[in-house]
Amino acid sequence: MALTDGTYRLGPSTTRLLIKTGRAGLGRRAGHDLTIEAVRWSGKAVVAVGIPDRSSVSLMVETGSLKVREGTGGLKALTDADRAEIERTMTNRALLHTAEHPTITFRSTRVTGTPQSFEITGDLTIKGRTHPATVHGEGNGDGLLRGWATITQSAWGIKPYTAFLGTLRLADEVRIEFDVARLEPAGE
Repeated sequence: MALTDGTYRLGPSTTRLLIKTGRAGLGRRAGHDLTIEAVRWSGKAVVAVGIPDRSSVSLMVETGSLKVREGTGGLKALTDADRAEIERTMTNRALLHTAEHPTITFRSTRVTGTPQSFEITGDLTIKGRTHPATVHGEGNGDGLLRGWATITQSAWGIKPYTAFLGTLRLADEVRIEFDVARLEPAGE
């Protein structure tokens, strides 16, 4: 299905929303590069193919819905207990503090390009702090879309996780990726 003008519903049933982390520090060989998936989120895309300025995107992610899907690298395999501990750590005050900040939001301010190659600039709010973010995307002409943005955690007040007296830490930059498997028109 080619991307056409309209309003589309976004969410886990049609789109994967992933966060990919990397490692830094002298002890980085001990840790894992993580793939984390948002499992409860919703959004809307208004598409005006010929007039991208009239297009918009908005998303809301429940911070407590982030699940560790994969851990690569490291000295040993990532266990289920490791996954559970990482998910608990993400909810604390130094990272996302989900009790006080239950959602992450993105609202576009500008859309440029074509369905095959586009940029979405907008306001990303994490932990009550709002900063601009740019999403780069591409489509294959059949309505399948994918894209990415790189953000610096510390800009939003997130202290990258550290262990072993700081010799192992997550890199401050994380990559957010999306992959739209199918478009679902929003019921008006």
